[in-house]
Amino acid sequence: MDTGELIIAVMGPTGSGKTTFVNVASGSNFLVGQGLGSTTERACMTGTFQVDGRPVRLVDTPGYDDATRTDLDILRTIADYLTSAYKEGKTLAGVIYIHRISDVRMSGVSRKNFKMFRKICGERTLKNVVIMTNMWGSVNASIAEARERELATEELCFKPVLDAGANIMRHHGTRHSAHEVLRHIVSNHAGPVVLDLQRELAIEHKSLEQTSAADACKDEAAKEAERRHQEELERSRREMQGIRQQEENRRRLEEEARRRQEEMARAAAEARRVAAEAERQRQEAARQLQEQQRMAQEAAQRAAEEQERQRQHLARQVQEAAERAEREMQELQRRIQEEMWRARRRSRNDCIVQ
Repeated sequence: MDTGELIIAVMGPTGSGKTTFVNVASGSNFLVGQGLGSTTERACMTGTFQVDGRPVRLVDTPGYDDATRTDLDILRTIADYLTSAYKEGKTLAGVIYIHRISDVRMSGVSRKNFKMFRKICGERTLKNVVIMTNMWGSVNASIAEARERELATEELCFKPVLDAGANIMRHHGTRHSAHEVLRHIVSNHAGPVVLDLQRELAIEHKSLEQTSAADACKDEAAKEAERRHQEELERSRREMQGIRQQEENRRRLEEEARRRQEEMARAAAEARRVAAEAERQRQEAARQLQEQQRMAQEAAQRAAEEQERQRQHLARQVQEAAERAEREMQELQRRIQEEMWRARRRSRNDCIVQ
């Protein structure tokens, strides 16, 4: 039954600040997560609060891309709430999708999350959707504004839903800023908003697995499985490459060790050869020295013998010359004596004649 309350669902990835926004806007005290997993495990509705005199309640939903739950599990939790609420007459006035302006880019995971959000809402309800960027205080203003322009104008970001009637707004962390976002939905409220997921489940009585959101989730799950498979293959390839690289490194090290051993063996052999050659040269030098010493000794001996021979020869010559001189002296004396004898004899003969 419609009580006049305007119910607004808050959706987005885990860690995008959904619960913080809900608490700031409504004055609630829902537990805010600090880890990788989503603290909000089920849809939680705030108490009623006023926006421009209109009673408003917010629904805090589990975040996509949770570290502990699959996207299909999260979708089932959201679907259970939306179906129950629709059957109880608690229709929505609008939906807020939260995106961190602090994210450097809209990653593949972010696009996957937003694709599932679009399938939950459907194209016909986008005029009741606000894309709300938050965490403006953590980024330089000019950088944040450039990111906002990119989000609003890029086909792979929010441009298609903005062109279809959705709006993009900022939340600066204050209650006043939060109510500005809610005021936009409240002022544009023109009747109950039935999301495609609610229509498929509550009106068309499809199973969750038959819904467009589940198809998108399964497509993304298949893509994620394929991505993980490819990552596993790549990891295995890298491991094999690492093993091959290790084997190649081991082979190179062994080859290097073998080469170094061969070089060391060659160096040792060369050292032995050089040492042997040095020893041979030393021995040859010693032999030559001994030979030279022997030859010098022999030459000295021959020189001494020759000197002695020459001395003896000279002595003999001197002696012979002395003996000759002696003989010649004796012969001279003998001749002198004879000549004196002859002279005395002639002298006596001369006297006799006279």
